[in-house]
Amino acid sequence: MKITAVIMAGGRGERFWPKSRNSCPKQFLSLTSDGETMIQKTINRLRPIVEAEDIFIVTNAAYKGLVKDQLPDVPEENILAEPCARNTAPCIAFAAAVIGKKYDDAVMLVLPSDHLIGYENIYVKTLKKAVSVAEQGKNLVTIGITPTYPETGYGYINFGAESGEAYEVERFVEKPDLATAKKYLASGKYLWNSGMFVWKISSIMANLKEFMPDIYEGALRIGDSFGTPDFEETLVKEFTAFTSESIDFGIMEKASDIYTLPGSFGWDDVGSWLAVERINETDDDKNYINGDVITVDSKRTTVCGGKRLIAAIGTRDIIIVDTDDVLLVCSKNNTQDVKKVIAQLKEHGRNELV
Repeated sequence: MKITAVIMAGGRGERFWPKSRNSCPKQFLSLTSDGETMIQKTINRLRPIVEAEDIFIVTNAAYKGLVKDQLPDVPEENILAEPCARNTAPCIAFAAAVIGKKYDDAVMLVLPSDHLIGYENIYVKTLKKAVSVAEQGKNLVTIGITPTYPETGYGYINFGAESGEAYEVERFVEKPDLATAKKYLASGKYLWNSGMFVWKISSIMANLKEFMPDIYEGALRIGDSFGTPDFEETLVKEFTAFTSESIDFGIMEKASDIYTLPGSFGWDDVGSWLAVERINETDDDKNYINGDVITVDSKRTTVCGGKRLIAAIGTRDIIIVDTDDVLLVCSKNNTQDVKKVIAQLKEHGRNELV
């Protein structure tokens, strides 16, 4: 069966402000020393499984040009531009309807555009196993991440009996408190929810029809119009009418035939500036330094420089990010509060900095 991939690339990446902006969010930035952007890495690691002409990028209409520039091998008609943000269920329904129009049925890998994978060979083997499970019946497959510590910032997948190459999913659970996360880790029966899915077009469309009929019907109309002069008008009309809903809540928490494969391939969701020191080499003092930077007696400091010299003296557990118009200085304990800065900028009408 034809294997396709849908890359979800419409996010704003606000926690990586001030590098990540509305005009160029995180997935289009390079956060590693090799110079590849996040979305380029996502596509390149798929090459052993999916042909370039079978990769579809769902992104905001404002980012279509960025996708074309960074992914020249992906056909332009495969760049599916959302007219507005509506969360993952409409995004996936849109892509499934278009791929269904093109191929009738196919296996569909659904992957975020801004994660990093440390062990790509193991990742590819895991995806191939997921494809095999998804080809059977109406199975919906999710790839969970084997937890290594009691993380409170991720949702979890509670899995049960082994079934062939996968495990039956008992339930999806929301982000836990620390005590609950420790219990999940100790039980050995929980995985981090990575947001990676594998299924046939026919399988996900059947579930959309059952659990999200309005989105299903609208997606069919979008798919039917794909490649016709009416496509853009139909897309705007139908997509803007969709309810904003996640695929987890809309489908995965309600459907049957849900399976998971544990993934142990060095996954990192690169969720905040804290990730930079995890995904890059640091010096003997655990500092990550990029740019024209001098450090004196600094430890566990992340510095992403710009055009000017940065001198960091006696810093501890600090993140410094310099751009042409913004300087961010942030304690590592407060990286999630970057969004609060963005909220204040919007409140004061300083949208040129967002």
